Amino acid sequence: MRVLVAGGAGFIGSHLCARLLADGFDVTCLDNLLTGRAENVAHLRGSRFAFVERDIAEPLPPVTVDYVLHLASPASPRAYQTHPIEALRAGAQGTFHLLDLARAAGARFILASTSEVYGDPLEHPQREEYWGNVNPIGPRSVYDEAKRFAEAVTMAYHRHYGLNTGIGRIFNTYGPNMAPDDGRAVPTFIVQALRGKPLSVHGSGSQTRSLCYVSDLVDGLVRLMRSEVHEPVNLGNPQEVTILQLAHLIVELTGSASAVEFVPLPPDDPKVRRPDIERARRLLGWEPTVSLREGLSRTIEWFSRLVAA
Repeated sequence: MRVLVAGGAGFIGSHLCARLLADGFDVTCLDNLLTGRAENVAHLRGSRFAFVERDIAEPLPPVTVDYVLHLASPASPRAYQTHPIEALRAGAQGTFHLLDLARAAGARFILASTSEVYGDPLEHPQREEYWGNVNPIGPRSVYDEAKRFAEAVTMAYHRHYGLNTGIGRIFNTYGPNMAPDDGRAVPTFIVQALRGKPLSVHGSGSQTRSLCYVSDLVDGLVRLMRSEVHEPVNLGNPQEVTILQLAHLIVELTGSASAVEFVPLPPDDPKVRRPDIERARRLLGWEPTVSLREGLSRTIEWFSRLVAA
């Protein structure tokens, strides 16, 4: 069986490529390396893995595949605010191009969407039926609206053409292969703690996130890929933690003497984030298994080698 992973050199994409290879698939990774890194997949190269440097916002040649997985987009707030047009094009033209490719190949198409479609939610925890609270012109909108549009296009292809599609709404995910400078809380706090610098906590740190270790998230995506589920499915860890609690836990696990430094809260920063995963449990038989403490310990070990290099 053959799989095309767009955005496969990114953080989640690289782990997904490795998992699919381990499961016996032939994998083609597409990435324009705007935010992905070739070194994330360098160790995967072989007879069953091909890396193609290509921008999905440009027309794609036909390929013979059984599955198309769309993970291509700048994903961290720092990345998509640095590359706003590219983020919008990945969600718009890129989604059309990959859907057309999947349709021509008769492949199942999986969109890696995001919990950001819920915006700064007024419902907690967030269920798939919730339509969200998104500022369409705010600084985060280039990512939020690109993913909302991509979901709309995906469902249109499913309804209009009968294309076999699935949508995974990914909540905050962490683990090895994250860029140390991508601006998200986990890599930022870990690097700051390892270097003995103050941990930059936005606002009061009372805002919450639900953090899922990358191997759990990838397992959810693979289960979704193998399923016949078409409606959106939340993929995330329902264990909720405040940003301040996260900072203190990382200081503890790194053995750092770093203090906490409070900095201004970015515009439209969600106050809460926690998935309702009953649909994933019922339809995919999936739920996370890696605890926050265990996942952070693995991530810290990886970053320790990176910082020391």
